[in-house]
Parts: sequence; structure tokens; C-alpha cells
Amino acid sequence: MTVTEKVAYLKGLAEGLALDENKPETKIINAMMDVLDELALTVSDLEDGMDLISEQLDAVDEDLDELESFVYEELDDCDCDCDCDDCYDDEEEYYDVECPSCGEVICVDREILEEGSITCPNCNELLEFDVECDCDDCE
Repeated sequence: MTVTEKVAYLKGLAEGLALDENKPETKIINAMMDVLDELALTVSDLEDGMDLISEQLDAVDEDLDELESFVYEELDDCDCDCDCDDCYDDEEEYYDVECPSCGEVICVDREILEEGSITCPNCNELLEFDVECDCDDCE
């Protein structure tokens, strides 16, 4: 039974009492029934709005799932749970650097490492890097 139906039931009970319309008690009961009726309609409208929002949110969630599947499609083909190079086709390598001052982990690429420093976005501490290449091309 909805709130609107319950209020209608209460209105019927009040009308069934056959109260004298001129008495103050009857006027108060009728005024309370009117307020309850308005509240029930408001609740009904809010429930309808919530249902609509819920449907729209479900649609957005489905769209996001499709987008994630499209964007991360190449990662789904990998059978391992690591961050190995076989899982990513990107030519860019990223490194996690922990700020010694605040402990913030910052993701940087090779270019930032070669620049030699970066400012921590969390505490503004200057982080300096000393990168040594171990490949045969660099000597």
C-alpha cells in the first residue's frame, strides 16, 4: 500500500465518522487530512523522480562499462596480474617515485627522470633524480 493509498484510507475513515463540520475538532481533522494528502502527493512525486534518476544512473553505468571495455580492451587479453611490458603496448614507461618528505607516490615518465627533478604536488618538496643508463648505447 502506497502512502497515497494510506492517506485516502484515513480520509475515508474520517468521513465515515460523520463529524459535525461546524465543530473545531472536525476543522482540525479536515485540515490535517489536507496536509497529509499534499505530503502523500509530494512523496509520490519524489519517488517517481528517484526512479527516473535511478534509471538514468543505470544507463550511465552501462555506458561507462562499454567505454571502459573499449579503452582497456588490450589489457583484458593479458592473463597475468602484473604490470609487465607484455600487458601494455605503450612505448612510454612510467615509474613510481615516493616523496621522502610526505610519502606521496608520484608517477613519472622517463622524460621527467632525465630532467633531473620534479616538485612534489603534495608538499612542494623538490625531488631530485640521478639516473644512470645501463644500456649499451649510452657510454
